[in-house]
Amino acid sequence: MSENSIKYPADKEAKEAILEAGRRMYARGLVASNDGNISCKVSATELWATPTGVSKGFMTEDMLVKMDINGNVLEGNLKPSSEMKMHLAIYRENPEAIAVTHAHPPVSTAFAVAGEPLESPVLQEFIVQMGTVPVAKYAPPGSVELAESVVPFCKTHNGVLLANHGVVTWGKDVMNAYFRLESVEYYATIMLYTNIIGKRRELSDEQIAELMVIRKNLGITSGGIPKGGAGA
Repeated sequence: MSENSIKYPADKEAKEAILEAGRRMYARGLVASNDGNISCKVSATELWATPTGVSKGFMTEDMLVKMDINGNVLEGNLKPSSEMKMHLAIYRENPEAIAVTHAHPPVSTAFAVAGEPLESPVLQEFIVQMGTVPVAKYAPPGSVELAESVVPFCKTHNGVLLANHGVVTWGKDVMNAYFRLESVEYYATIMLYTNIIGKRRELSDEQIAELMVIRKNLGITSGGIPKGGAGA
């Protein structure tokens, strides 16, 4: 997909989507306190972002900050989140990413703390939409190193676990990126339950290949491909 073929949302549409995703993120317990951040591009060089120090569940439009792709503030009275460095790195590496969401969902963050990627082929829908979710190497929050940690995965995956930190996902619009965040947490919860049960049946390589055809037909061009097991 060329840069010229990408359809960006208008400013108002982007801001409304960010506020809605923030409300859902907070209501579903994917963040606590003032955690998390969301951004959305409105052109190849400009984006709207959430501010630092504000609960994602109680943001108003006037709190949002407009930035350029280099991190310079263009509009807004508040300071953008320091983790916008990570968002900007994703946008630079993957021009098809229009929005980024970052949160600390409890179960998937537990996997991030354990250093365990989400890659077992157990859920059909997750394989189609996400495939696998690797763990990026540890880096301090808001740092350049954190931004660099996600770079290897920006073009091949749709999200990553941040070691001892949380989850970041990206997509074609704000809600696409947000729903991927929900999907990661749901999948992690299923994995936790199967760990408690003590067993799981993983799909085979042949069954995964069938799901890859569905992924392609849906126009999903990225996402890891898990290694198959014995088959369901």
